Amino acid sequence: MRLGILGAGKIVTEALPVISAVPDIQLAAIFATPRSKEKLLEMQNKYNIEKIYTDLDELLSDDGIDTVYVALPNSLHFDFAKKSLLAGKNVISEKPFVETVDQLIELRAIAKEKSLLLVEAITNQYLPNYQVVKDNLAKLGDIKLVIANYSQYSSRYDAFKAGKISPAFDPTKGGGALMDLNIYNLHLIIGLFGKPANIQYRPNIDENIDTSGIVSLSYPKLQALAIAAKDADGDSSLIIEGTNGRLKVNGAPNTLGSVELTLRNKGSIRLAPDDNHHRMHAEFVQFAELVAKPDPEFVKKRLDHSQQVLKVLEQAHKNL
Repeated sequence: MRLGILGAGKIVTEALPVISAVPDIQLAAIFATPRSKEKLLEMQNKYNIEKIYTDLDELLSDDGIDTVYVALPNSLHFDFAKKSLLAGKNVISEKPFVETVDQLIELRAIAKEKSLLLVEAITNQYLPNYQVVKDNLAKLGDIKLVIANYSQYSSRYDAFKAGKISPAFDPTKGGGALMDLNIYNLHLIIGLFGKPANIQYRPNIDENIDTSGIVSLSYPKLQALAIAAKDADGDSSLIIEGTNGRLKVNGAPNTLGSVELTLRNKGSIRLAPDDNHHRMHAEFVQFAELVAKPDPEFVKKRLDHSQQVLKVLEQAHKNL
């Protein structure tokens, strides 16, 4: 994979050391606006990025780039992903994929027509411990309750309260606790249990943005809660309770730490330790493999899943 990165913000700063260490990925280029040129030069020197661009069209016309990673504010994902696909580039879009189901359907049609890879960068769907959880669900018997919590006092929250609004707290840019944090919980729950029958979002609203909230997802035989907060700290974890016992995944739902299985009258065992890799490692290894060896059926399953998550997000947004 010869990768062009769109963006130079916080997520790119975190991703670059991970991506640069994946043998099958070459950092071909990075793009940002002219005001970020100095930062681009620093990143280029630190990670041996071949080229920097402050003009998107120039990057998209570069034949030395086969794949684009859209790592811009949420509200820009659709437009930049569409332009990249139309330019003949594979697209990896940071979560949330786009803002509406219709946008994703449009992108899927373009990707299919041009035989290009289109996929969402959502860490927990690729982490080894996600498969550990799936493999052990049957041991719990009839599953009754699921609680996924991602509560993390945002490093930008104090600035937000002081009136400095970053994209993560800007409702016009796809910000808020639902799109930024709770999306991880929703990917987990929907990935494990499928489409819910009913959805309700109960947010805490501050300055027209949801700074925390709870999504209730009802299934025919189980109830699930997805909890997220950018304005408070909490015990982030995933807990799944059934008639025979419970599973607990320690840590935030974007990292999936150690997995513990407790069976009724049999005590607890640790199924998997913490993963020593960075949370983004597994997904980018997979993306590089998909570029080298396309797997249309796998990609379709990933896109179908992402589309279902977007449907739930759209329903939850009706409560904002």
